[in-house]
Amino acid sequence: MNILASLLVGLVAALHLYFLVLEMFLWRTPRGRAVFGTTEEFAEQSAALAANQGLYNGFLTAGLVWALLASGGPGGEGFAPAVFFLGCVLVAGAYGAATVSRRILAVQALPAALGLGAVLLVH
Repeated sequence: MNILASLLVGLVAALHLYFLVLEMFLWRTPRGRAVFGTTEEFAEQSAALAANQGLYNGFLTAGLVWALLASGGPGGEGFAPAVFFLGCVLVAGAYGAATVSRRILAVQALPAALGLGAVLLVH
């Protein structure tokens, strides 16, 4: 079960690394605009805000990687950071689903909830 917890934590970390790249580096590109459904004009006007949001996704990624690299991973010394950062992702996903798009529940909140559940089961 620790392997499953580690895989789910790694999946959430990878998703947030992808979000960082989209928001910090690809926001103004056709790909970034397609993912977020924005216009070229809006992307230009909001690029600094998106980059800031991407940076926060990087912090979430770093915390989840910390949980994975800690001795024993999410089932050992990485338990506390895994619970904290997955909880942060879950709250952010729920807020995003309530304020931006319900799709965020499936893309962000659900993987975090599954990871959190697995981490809690192995501890």
